[in-house]
Amino acid sequence: MSAIVPGPIAPGQSVIGFIGIGTMGLPMALNVVRAGYTLKVFDLSEKALAEAKAAGATPVSSVAELARTSDVIITMLPDAPDVEKIALGEDGIESAARPGTLYVDMSTIDPGTSRRVAAQLAGRGIRMIDSPVARGVENARAGTLALMIGGDKATVDEAMPLLSTMADTITYCGPLGNGVAMKLVNNFLSAGIVSTVAEACAIGLKAGLPLDMIVAISGATGTNNAWMHKLMPSKAFLGDFSPGFMTPLARKDQRLALSFAEDMGVPLTLGKAVFDLLTQTAEVYPREDFTSILRVVGDGAGVKIRLAEADKPAA
Repeated sequence: MSAIVPGPIAPGQSVIGFIGIGTMGLPMALNVVRAGYTLKVFDLSEKALAEAKAAGATPVSSVAELARTSDVIITMLPDAPDVEKIALGEDGIESAARPGTLYVDMSTIDPGTSRRVAAQLAGRGIRMIDSPVARGVENARAGTLALMIGGDKATVDEAMPLLSTMADTITYCGPLGNGVAMKLVNNFLSAGIVSTVAEACAIGLKAGLPLDMIVAISGATGTNNAWMHKLMPSKAFLGDFSPGFMTPLARKDQRLALSFAEDMGVPLTLGKAVFDLLTQTAEVYPREDFTSILRVVGDGAGVKIRLAEADKPAA
């Protein structure tokens, strides 16, 4: 089994293997195919595999087969144990990939797991970068995701042509593990903002203030934020909680952020309260978007946090 010689990852020159073509992973993989790359895919969903095949990808029957025949392997998986299993488990990437293979983990996991996996793969000559994604499903479809990347800078540069097929905002965050660290910080902020917006709106509605007034006043002050004035007015405030980022995943990321902070000796108070609220929301709305926090908070206050379409602020 010959080693892979590092070089620019360009269409027509590299075989890409993509593991985990779910809600986000599938549209990301389809953008790789559209850019002209040879793509192999593995997933447990026959439906997702069929859709990828129809777009020009080649489904394979195992992780080992994908790893043996790919120059670059991408994973988009739910949690750290899934990454460890695929990367280091029996018939996984470690045992099957050729030396020189580049492994790009785009999952949101903890920095400790990312660094541990990378260190073990390095013993087999397999290179790794972490590149978690931000933004939603629509951005995944459009190829306008935001990536936060950790790893060797030269290796990251090598992967840029491939990564650019999936994202229009790519930030190099430093050594391996810093990408997922930045992602946890970002999702920690998102969950906190949505939770605070939900409770603030519940207070205002209970006091008789209309939601459009609350949104407008906030937009003209220092509390202006994208969740309250762009993202939720076009979806959650209208009662649309279709999954872009499901509540159990938001809860998982909050759990990882809390653990990461504890490991570093950073005391948290608000973060724990947000985790409890996400836990409560996940129990009631496990298959819907994490902005369902609005419903849990609203139900508790006896109000509906809803904006009539006619009251939707102008973009």
